Amino acid sequence: MTETHTMVRTEIRINGESFLLAQGQDIAALKQNIVDAAHSLGDFVEFIVVGNRAVSALITHASQVVLTVATVPLDSRDTGDENFPFGGFFDSPPAT
Repeated sequence: MTETHTMVRTEIRINGESFLLAQGQDIAALKQNIVDAAHSLGDFVEFIVVGNRAVSALITHASQVVLTVATVPLDSRDTGDENFPFGGFFDSPPAT
């Protein structure tokens, strides 16, 4: 029997646009940054998504933000290290 390795995947939806967060994101800090931006006149909130790419989203009092969590198969490339992105147009497929 093959052992299946899993990890927790957090999705953030901002005004209907979905972003899958990379591993290692501080979800509590991200939530606080979103709340702080929403309570101000608006601000950019930054996070790293799957593919180890940085995203900056402008959050205002009118933004709709939803976070969901799921258990998914392990992707060892998903480290949250933006110095090692993967999954782009010019990336090589993973070695098997």
